[in-house]
Amino acid sequence: MNRLALSVSRGIARVTESPLGPYQSAVIRIGFSATWLLFLLREFPHRQELYGPDGPWSWDLARQLTSVNEAFTALLWSEGQIWFEICYLLAVVSGVLLLLGWRSRTSSVLFMVGVLSLQNRSVFMGDGGDNVLHLMSIYLVFTRCGQVWSLDARRAARSEAARARGEQVRDRTGPVLWAGFGLVLCAVTLAGRLGSGWLVPALLWTVWAALGLWWLVGRFAAGGEPRILLDVIANVVHNGALFVIMAEACLIYATAGWYKIQGSRWQDGTAVYYPLHLESFSPWPALADLLSANGTVVMLVTYGTVIVQVAFPFTLFNRRVKNVLLAAMMTEHAVIAVVLGLPFFSLAMIATDAVFLPTSFLRRLGCRVVRMRLVRPRGGGGAAARATGTEREPEPEPSAGVRQP
Repeated sequence: MNRLALSVSRGIARVTESPLGPYQSAVIRIGFSATWLLFLLREFPHRQELYGPDGPWSWDLARQLTSVNEAFTALLWSEGQIWFEICYLLAVVSGVLLLLGWRSRTSSVLFMVGVLSLQNRSVFMGDGGDNVLHLMSIYLVFTRCGQVWSLDARRAARSEAARARGEQVRDRTGPVLWAGFGLVLCAVTLAGRLGSGWLVPALLWTVWAALGLWWLVGRFAAGGEPRILLDVIANVVHNGALFVIMAEACLIYATAGWYKIQGSRWQDGTAVYYPLHLESFSPWPALADLLSANGTVVMLVTYGTVIVQVAFPFTLFNRRVKNVLLAAMMTEHAVIAVVLGLPFFSLAMIATDAVFLPTSFLRRLGCRVVRMRLVRPRGGGGAAARATGTEREPEPEPSAGVRQP
């Protein structure tokens, strides 16, 4: 009984004392923001047909659908061309800001608004990757994804160094952002433009209030019990969101695998052959013919896909087997991106898989990137190492990457 109580207490302490998976949360932040940004830039010439006034899914049809399913989209606030261009540009900017980790709390909310606005405007334009991105954009709002490999982490390291020198550090950008977005949110709410649903408006107002409370506590009660309490709440929310992301990934693979088992083409080992010869999914016909020419290879890939997807959730208890299957799934998605011409779907799934990458591997990856001078930190060596997440010290303090509104 004492052992059980001790284990429970240790588990509670682990969940509440610090945000888990700082490198994993940074990787999924970078992965999903990069996927969304590349998609928006790639489809920029076709944005009018996808989400704008020239699309087959008209503004009136979208308005009727959202009134029924209560989906949120800022594109329906106005039918004008200028408003559409503004929303598209803001979606691009929010993707860049989240990718860099600048004010990740605020940029994650803007990223979510951009994703929901465009995808809910034309619901028939997406695929499975868009569905994953749709869900993950919401989950990222609850994570502390700017602890490492971000401008937030660099700013926090510099602030910490300044405090160690006895200098006073004040954040002027945060309060300005908070006040500005508060005014916009208030105006939109009073105008009745947040839609008929309650989830997104409640989330936006809750995040806005939480950011204001966080700044006030950090400004007037830093180091006291209120700050400790907020840290505990933020850690619990972050760890819960990270668990949901992992569970979502397992659910995606488990359902996909078990549904495949029920299909006759997957049972006889020929399912992979057919999409390779669909005109819509054959950007490289010669490569598709080469891969499908050998029946044994087709059968092995077909059965291997099912086995990996069904088995993956059960391998999380064995680190070595999990890492092998994880590498296999990432390789599979990379092949799908090239052979079937689905790069954004594959990038979204690889970003989802990245939540299971080992911390040691991500640390080594960060060190290698720094050595290759892809990242050029400025300032002191210790602060730069903490900002890029390459230090060999213990995990960052819970408040290291979240002192931003």
